[in-house]
Amino acid sequence: MKGGYASGGFFGEAVDRIGGEPISARMARKAPIRHLDPTLLLVTLLLAAYGAVMVFSATVHRQEEANLDPQLFVKRQVAYLVVGVIVLFILSSFDYRHLRTFAPFIYGATLLGLALVLTPLGDVSKGARRWIDFGVFQAQPSELAKVAVIIALAAFFAEKKDSVRAVDVLAALGLVVVPAVLIFLEPDLGTMMVFVALTGALLLVGGAKIRHFLILGLLAAVAVGGIIQLDVLHDYQKERITSFLDPDPDVRSYGYNLTQSKIAIGSGGFRGKGLESDNTQTSLDFVPEQHTDFIFTAVGEQLGFLGSATLLALFAFLIWRALRIAALSRDMFGTLLATGVAALWAFQLFVNVGMTMGIMPITGIPLPFISYGGSSLITNFAAVGLLMNVHMRRFL
Repeated sequence: MKGGYASGGFFGEAVDRIGGEPISARMARKAPIRHLDPTLLLVTLLLAAYGAVMVFSATVHRQEEANLDPQLFVKRQVAYLVVGVIVLFILSSFDYRHLRTFAPFIYGATLLGLALVLTPLGDVSKGARRWIDFGVFQAQPSELAKVAVIIALAAFFAEKKDSVRAVDVLAALGLVVVPAVLIFLEPDLGTMMVFVALTGALLLVGGAKIRHFLILGLLAAVAVGGIIQLDVLHDYQKERITSFLDPDPDVRSYGYNLTQSKIAIGSGGFRGKGLESDNTQTSLDFVPEQHTDFIFTAVGEQLGFLGSATLLALFAFLIWRALRIAALSRDMFGTLLATGVAALWAFQLFVNVGMTMGIMPITGIPLPFISYGGSSLITNFAAVGLLMNVHMRRFL
């Protein structure tokens, strides 16, 4: 399918030739911008704008009560959006195949950033050391590491050309384990879960065998058992992971976030209470971290089922485009890049929305494009830039 599409479609390559070269390839080489995916760009901007509105709605009342600028958070989010758009166009401006050469350097720079977080340069907030403070901006290397790991694994498996052996699987795991351990020390259990999902998706598309997945599943079960027996996790992490399994959680402690989240989403009904409503869980600031990890509760309460379904539909389209671009890519590296991006968004969407409704454990995973945060938003725009790059050069 990929070969037929890239070389002339239904009429064949022969009718599209001048001087022995397909017209599509010549035009793509001269002006790749001609093959820009406008729908992908439009949906990305719609999601980012949707997120900016919800960030404002989730923070305005709290800011007003504290006599602070009610537009502070949305102004920052819009600034991050502008930077994200610039990053998107930069990453789509050069041939993505060059990233295979620079993958080791990108991976090494990522490890350096993750290591620096654990030094005195790292900024501690609420018991976690995940940020590097640059004054006007706090960078979160663990967010940027998501794209870096996708690039590293895609470059690695592209070299194997579908002949993945057990030793290759172990080597790929090694590439993921090193940054995962650094992130665990922050601690950031949510991003570690994202790495697991990315590794599984890229192993599947990269050519790993069924027996490899069976062995990995067994090793994962042993690792989870060891973590539980050795008491590696903090108490609050255990409570967050297990609270969604408790039918009657303690609303005064570990069950508070989940209970307030369910109340907020359930009270929205079909059309929601509106963005200007004052007597809501959102306006009364009952849901902790609502502008970041629990932003979907503001969507459910204020925009109801219609607003939530619209948001999920936009995400469904975005993930579908990523998978479509993976299928149309001319080479395995592009296919793996697009697959990794699709897996990144799908997993984060499922876990983030699921945890607000009590069907997934509560972890620090943001909702792509919607949750407040510069590193997260810029990382997701970078992922779109990679997709756009692969799509624009699918004929080359």
